[in-house]
Amino acid sequence: MAATFPGVIAFAFLVSMILAGVILRARIPFLQNNLVPASLIGGVLGFMLVSSGLSLGFDNVDFTPFAFHFFTLSFMSLVLTGSESTGKSGGSVVPGGMWMSVIWIMSLVLQALVGLAVILVFNQVSGGDLSYFLGVIATHGFTQGPGQALALGSIWENELGITHAINFGLIYASVGFLMAFVVGVPVARRAIRAGLNFNQSARIDDEFLRGILTSEVSAGRQVTHSANVDSLVFHIAILGVAYVFTDQYLKFVYPFASTVSIGGVNLGIIFSHNLFFIHGLINCVILRALMNKFGYGHFIDNETQRRITGSSVDLMVVATIMSVEFAFLSEFIVPIGLVSLAVTLVTAALCFGFGRKLRSYGVERAVTVFGCCCGSTGSGLLLLRILDPDLSTPVAKELAFFNIAILFLGFHVLTVMAPVLPGFSLITICVVYIGTFVVGAITVTFMRRFFPTLVATGQ
Repeated sequence: MAATFPGVIAFAFLVSMILAGVILRARIPFLQNNLVPASLIGGVLGFMLVSSGLSLGFDNVDFTPFAFHFFTLSFMSLVLTGSESTGKSGGSVVPGGMWMSVIWIMSLVLQALVGLAVILVFNQVSGGDLSYFLGVIATHGFTQGPGQALALGSIWENELGITHAINFGLIYASVGFLMAFVVGVPVARRAIRAGLNFNQSARIDDEFLRGILTSEVSAGRQVTHSANVDSLVFHIAILGVAYVFTDQYLKFVYPFASTVSIGGVNLGIIFSHNLFFIHGLINCVILRALMNKFGYGHFIDNETQRRITGSSVDLMVVATIMSVEFAFLSEFIVPIGLVSLAVTLVTAALCFGFGRKLRSYGVERAVTVFGCCCGSTGSGLLLLRILDPDLSTPVAKELAFFNIAILFLGFHVLTVMAPVLPGFSLITICVVYIGTFVVGAITVTFMRRFFPTLVATGQ
C-alpha cells in the first residue's frame, strides 16, 4: 500500500497550504487590509517551500496535474449550476452579461496581441530569439486561467514545437491571479470611499477582513437523505459521471479524429485530453439541459454546486502557483515581467475605461470583469463581493450568462484557432485578433441601441 501514498500525500500537502493561508490571513493585518485570499497566500507559501526543498520531497511538476484538473472541474461544475430568478434587483441579466462577455473577448485577443508585441520588441532589443507565441500564451494564463494555459501550452510545446510554452503559461496564470487582487482590491476600495457602488451598505467588516465567519451562514439545501448518501457526495457524483463520460467520449473519438487533417492541422489535437476542458464543459451543458427537460434539475442544489466550484478554484490557484519552477522563473524573469506588466495595464485600461461609460452598476461590472480577465470567474466574484457583499445587484447572476456567452462569442478563437495557433501565420493571427477586437469595440459602443438602460446617453 505504500506505493499508493505519494499522490494522496501530495494532495494533502496542497490543501494544507490553504489551511496555512487561512491562519495567516486571520492573523496578519497587511493580508487582511489587502483582502488577499487564502488560496493565493497558501500558493505563495507552497511555492517558497517547494523552491527551498522543504516540500516533503515533492517537486513543482507534482502539482501541475492538480492545476489542470481542478480548473476543468471548476468550469464543469459552474455550468451544472442552474439559473435563478433575478432577485431583488429585477430585470434581465442579458445586457450586463453581454457587456462583460464582449469585454472579455476583447481582452482575450488584446492580451495576446500585446504579449506578442512585447516579445518581438524584447527580441529586437536584447538579441534574443524567444518565440512570440510565448507572449501570446499570456492571454490564456490571464484571461482563461491555468487549466487552459497548461492545456494549450502542452499542445504548443509537445505537438507544435514551441519550447517553454507550458512553463510560461503557468507563470502567466499565477501572475494573473496576483494582478487581479493587486489592482482590483484598491480600485474596489476607492469606489466604496467615493460612493460609486450601488450597494451603499457595503462595508468591509471584521469577518470580511479576517476571512473567518462568526455568524451563521447557509451552506446549501440537502437533496438526499443522510441515511442514504450525503448531499455533497451526491453532487460530486454527478460531476464525476460527466468527467467519466467526457473521458470515454474522447477515447472513442480520438482514433477517428487523428486520421483527419484540416489545413495541415491534425484534428486529433482538438479531440485530445489536453482540451478536456472544452469537451467537459459542453457535456455538462448538455447534461444540465437534459436534467431540466426531464424534470430532474431540482436534484442539483445551486448553493452546494457553488461550493464545489469555489473549492475547485481555491485548489486550482494553490496548485498553479506551486507548479511554478523558481529556476525557470528567474531565467526568464525579464520577458515574463514585461509581458505581465503590459498585459495588466491594457486590461485595466480596457475594463475600467469602458466601465466608466456604463449607466448602471458600472464599477461593479468593471471590477468583476477585470477579475475574470486576470484570474478566473472566482476572482471576479471575490472582487465583486467587496463592492456588493450580499450580492444585491444583478452582476453575480450576470456571470452565469457571461460564462455561456463567451463560449459562443469567442468560438473562433477559443476552439478553432487557439489550440493550433502556431500553425497559423503571423498575418492571419493579427488580422483575426485585431478584427475581433474592433468588432467588440463597435459592439460595446453601439450597445445602447439594443440595451438603452445599460449605457449613459451622451457618452
